[in-house]
Amino acid sequence: MSGEDRQSELARQHKERQAQRAAEERKQAARARRNIVLAAVLGVAVVVGGVVAATTLTGDDGEATAAASASPSESDTPSAPPSAPPKPGQITCEYRDDPNDVPKKDVGKPPKKPDLRWKTMTITTNHGDIVIELATQAAPCTVNSFAYLAKKDFYDGIKCHRLAVPENSGLALLQCGDPFAKADGKNPTDGQGTVSYVFDDENLGGMSYGRGTVFMAQPAEAVNQNGSQFAISFGDDTAQLNVDPAYTPFGTVIKGMDILDKIAKGGWITNPDDIIGDGGSNAPKIPVIIKDLTLSKGEDATGKGKKSAKKDKDEE
Repeated sequence: MSGEDRQSELARQHKERQAQRAAEERKQAARARRNIVLAAVLGVAVVVGGVVAATTLTGDDGEATAAASASPSESDTPSAPPSAPPKPGQITCEYRDDPNDVPKKDVGKPPKKPDLRWKTMTITTNHGDIVIELATQAAPCTVNSFAYLAKKDFYDGIKCHRLAVPENSGLALLQCGDPFAKADGKNPTDGQGTVSYVFDDENLGGMSYGRGTVFMAQPAEAVNQNGSQFAISFGDDTAQLNVDPAYTPFGTVIKGMDILDKIAKGGWITNPDDIIGDGGSNAPKIPVIIKDLTLSKGEDATGKGKKSAKKDKDEE
């Protein structure tokens, strides 16, 4: 083989390797997106359109509680990206009846005009507080939905139904928001439940899904089907979803990441009825129950600011 032929052969092989790597990256991204969806299992039927996913921290009130400590360092947690604030009155949110045949809790619909002043969201659990800095300017309708559901006490008492770790799904997140979840690793319908409305995706590609990011979740092939479920990433394994952003990121944990780390280290309960087999409905061994969820317009990192969505229940 001449030197010129040899160079051509090497170039061809290099091109083939690049194509193979690109194909493998696409497969991994597809698997990651599939893994984040909770299999909607009822008997042996898979509900394909169900709104799934969500993470929040909770736990039984009768169990010993662990106090939340300092937030992770800046290198551990991605910050909510700054964005040009929308002009007042320019944003109108659309909340539609959920068309999917899944268990739903009806509490009405949020107002169409979002309040852009929300700064933080605090998830109070039996293990302590998780405080989230909200990306309200980038995801106004998502934050508006949480403010409305907080006023309705929607999340109070909800059990976190899914713990995804690299060992069972390739991801690292705590998922919650199903108002009917038992979170026992046995209930085949865990992950199907949601609020009775859906709304559009926002801020796709605006934030990494790495450690500390809080984002909505929905079936892998669905778009604009956000409901009440959300997820908190506690590891950079989840950043593989950045390849093909499909889930609305709306905030960053600024206090309480140690709670998620503790839950993750506690392990998970394998659900034998998880027919997809990717850990989509594996519950955390350490029970997590949301005791309260509030939004604040204050500036402080504690989430205890000037005005709370919980206190303003009459404000629409």
